[in-house]
Amino acid sequence: MVLFHYALVDDLITTEEFERRVDAKIEECGDLVDEPTAAMMVIGELGRQHVKIKGLSGKSSLFSFFGKVIDKTEPKEFDRADGEKGWVATLLLGDETGTTRVVLWDEKAGAAIDVAIGDVLEIIGRHPGKSTKEIYALALRQASCEISCSLPVQGAGAGSLSNEPVDLDAIVIAVNEPRAFTRRDGTTSEMVEAVIGDEKGSARLVAWAPELLCDIAPGTTVHISGAKPNNKSEGRDYSLDETSTVAVTDAAISVPFIPLGSVSDQGIYSVQGQVRHMQQPRTFTTRNGTASWVRNIIVSDGCGELKLVLWGDFALMPLKTGDRVEAYHATARPGKFGGIELSVGRGSALQVPDEGAQPIVFSGTIIHGQGCTFIDNGTDRHLIEGSFPHGSGLMVSGLLKGSRIIPEQAEPVVLKPDDVLAHLRKFTDSLKG
Repeated sequence: MVLFHYALVDDLITTEEFERRVDAKIEECGDLVDEPTAAMMVIGELGRQHVKIKGLSGKSSLFSFFGKVIDKTEPKEFDRADGEKGWVATLLLGDETGTTRVVLWDEKAGAAIDVAIGDVLEIIGRHPGKSTKEIYALALRQASCEISCSLPVQGAGAGSLSNEPVDLDAIVIAVNEPRAFTRRDGTTSEMVEAVIGDEKGSARLVAWAPELLCDIAPGTTVHISGAKPNNKSEGRDYSLDETSTVAVTDAAISVPFIPLGSVSDQGIYSVQGQVRHMQQPRTFTTRNGTASWVRNIIVSDGCGELKLVLWGDFALMPLKTGDRVEAYHATARPGKFGGIELSVGRGSALQVPDEGAQPIVFSGTIIHGQGCTFIDNGTDRHLIEGSFPHGSGLMVSGLLKGSRIIPEQAEPVVLKPDDVLAHLRKFTDSLKG
């Protein structure tokens, strides 16, 4: 038993020294503690503490933690690259702070046979490489402590290790444009990413057969069959292939939002709130050398406030103070300067709800505001999506959604200088007021 805990400090002291300290701790406590407890006290004095599952995202190279078994796979044989046989099994462990996957390799994989759902285990392990999504177990044992495990939303892809295809009834929240990818054999094809939601929350959906989603408009409710869960992703994640189907239905589906004050610094959330403050979009260069944008906004739901970090095209969406926004499948993380921030980027969706869209033809002057762009005709002013030169005249036809114009066609028009100056003075006066 002492050797199990010694794995936590084997880079600090010798086995003999560790055993000596454990014996001394038992004697110091008057034989009131057992050997495992004394061992944990010693490793604590050496600065190696047990952590909660939430703490497994830390920078330490070695972790020890307790977790309740939520799900498991049976040991599976596989062929290594060198031709040798290997074994692997996976456990899904949870505590009150979250869940994690624990991978058991070779001789440790056999332990999965004796582990039952609901058992509490003590684990010593490391992350594989830079990944923090799972732990490779170096040692494990049954533990006698109790864990109150707040399980995630149930269903394949959340709270389960099963990768068997499932059926889903969901509402399509957003569908991206098809994107090309290259297969391992060098051939190319296309895929489509989407965000869907149901009563359990939001989920990312990848269609490797793009035709399944290309004619599905956001807001449509669908029945999906043959959705394969990706259990290694954070949050719910599914993929579709040629064997899957997507059928439009008339089901009424509502996606729940989490109160802003209930968002922790880890996990995937869908939230809504009013824009209270926003910064200008900032440009930056991505790792692959392309230009992109980022923007910070603060939203409030009446009970709390939260920073949303908008990435890519989301950073360029026309917003103004007071707008109500909905962010789906966004990733929470600790803020650089404290607090919590919610990252809205790839795999997420951002919407500005409105009471419906109506056709509009509108002419006016383009005016760049604080992080947004307006078109103003001297009487009415609307936010406008797209990139247009400041001060230019434009006639647009498209859709009016709330206070926003989504252009379908745009043509330059010649404006009188006096009209342009009048519009700019009116806009400046509105900012002062």
